[in-house]
Amino acid sequence: MIDLSNEYLLVDGYNIIFAWQELKELADESLDLARDRLIHILKNFQGARGFNLIVVFDAYLVKGSKGSIEKDGNIFVVYTKEAETADNYIEKTAAVLSKEYKVRVATSDYLEQVIIIGKGAERISAKDLQNEVKAADKRIKEHINSLKPVKNNMLFDNLDAEAARWLEELRRKK
Repeated sequence: MIDLSNEYLLVDGYNIIFAWQELKELADESLDLARDRLIHILKNFQGARGFNLIVVFDAYLVKGSKGSIEKDGNIFVVYTKEAETADNYIEKTAAVLSKEYKVRVATSDYLEQVIIIGKGAERISAKDLQNEVKAADKRIKEHINSLKPVKNNMLFDNLDAEAARWLEELRRKK
C-alpha cells in the first residue's frame, strides 16, 4: 500500500455541502445534519485512502467564536474564529503544509483555487471530490463482498476443514 501519511486534503466544508445535491437538500432541513453527514462521509473516505484530512467550516459571522480544532476519528474538523473565513484558514494552512507535504484543497470556489495553487497546493473541485468518494465507496463494497463466502452463509460453509469433518462425523453417527 502507498504511504499517504505525507499527503493532506483540506476540504472547504460549506462549499462542499452546497455543491453536493444530497448535502444541499439536507442543509435545507438542517445545517447541523448536513455537516454531520459530510464529516461521516469524509471519515469513511479518509479511512479508505489513508491520507491526512482537515475539513474546515467557517464561523466568520459567529459572534465571539474563538475557533476550534477537533479530532473526529482520523480527521480534523476546524471551526474558524470570528472574522476568519474558511478560505483564509485554508490558504494559511496550505501555505504552511505545502512546504513539507503534498497538499490538495477541495473547493469549487474558483478564486480560492487560484490562490491555493499559488500557495503550492493542488486543487480538486467539489465534483471531483465526490467522484473520488464514490470510487472509494465502490472499492470498499467490492472488498467486503470479496470476503463473503461464495456459498450460502451457512455455518458449515464457514468452517475450517477439521471442524467440518468433525461435524460431518457427528451427523453421520445419528
